[in-house]
Amino acid sequence: MQRLMSGILILGFVSATLCLSSNAETKVKYFNVMDYGAHADGQTDDSNAISKAWQGVCGEEGPATLLIPSSKIFLVKRLNLSGPCKAPNVGIKFEGKIVAPSMNEWVGDSFSWIQILHVNGLTIDADGGIIDGNGSTWWEKCRNCTRPISLLFQSCNGLTVKSLRMRNSPGFHISVYGSNGALFTQININSPRKSPNTDGIDIFSSKNIAIEDSTLATGDDCIAIKGGSSYINATRIFCQGGHGISIGSLGINKSYETVEEVHVQNCSFIGTTNGARIKTWPTFNLSKPYKINFNTYLCV
Repeated sequence: MQRLMSGILILGFVSATLCLSSNAETKVKYFNVMDYGAHADGQTDDSNAISKAWQGVCGEEGPATLLIPSSKIFLVKRLNLSGPCKAPNVGIKFEGKIVAPSMNEWVGDSFSWIQILHVNGLTIDADGGIIDGNGSTWWEKCRNCTRPISLLFQSCNGLTVKSLRMRNSPGFHISVYGSNGALFTQININSPRKSPNTDGIDIFSSKNIAIEDSTLATGDDCIAIKGGSSYINATRIFCQGGHGISIGSLGINKSYETVEEVHVQNCSFIGTTNGARIKTWPTFNLSKPYKINFNTYLCV
């Protein structure tokens, strides 16, 4: 009996040790942008500090998260967060406020403002965070010129973005390009109805994208699904102002484009010019087959 009890005690000790070891291995390491020189005064450019903190996150082999703390305002003139990262899953805990420079203070090309490239398995938890694009400085002065996309995701597979608030983007608020697998949930976008071409979420050449339980108030399409995209699900979307949820526009310069398996379900359209629609250019070549499956059209 004594020998049996010893064996049980030894086994219990080994199991506890393995448990502690496992917990240590899965502990997330946080990289606070304040530790990398961010001023967070809303006037000093914090782009470099955020980039340095991101390099730490992306270079970490274990679980790592970029922390943008609450109750602070970060001026960001341009930001490029690039991968691939060493860890299979990385995070951004976004609790503060990020603001863009005015049009007069913009430097370089105006294609995009914040871009995240080649980062797989990224989770952005933005509970409390807000991105303000300062778009009012662009809308009247730059109606016919290129205005930046506020947040661009390119080649980001397995992406999750939740509880993000955005407002007043100069151009599109969010753009997803060349990505496979993304979930956008509890997104809140708020720009004036007359703000030009301020699409909420644009999807290009991407598949398996879900947008759920979100409120999108814009001056253009709440969601726009462009060529090369498939298996797109928009569920429980409150779309306000603007032009509704759109496939397209497609077929510019007689190009052949496909969009497949778009599901729009349980959505509300308030004060929009359209509900859900398909947009094509008038020069679209109808001699070729046009592949669009616009399924499960259940909107209120």
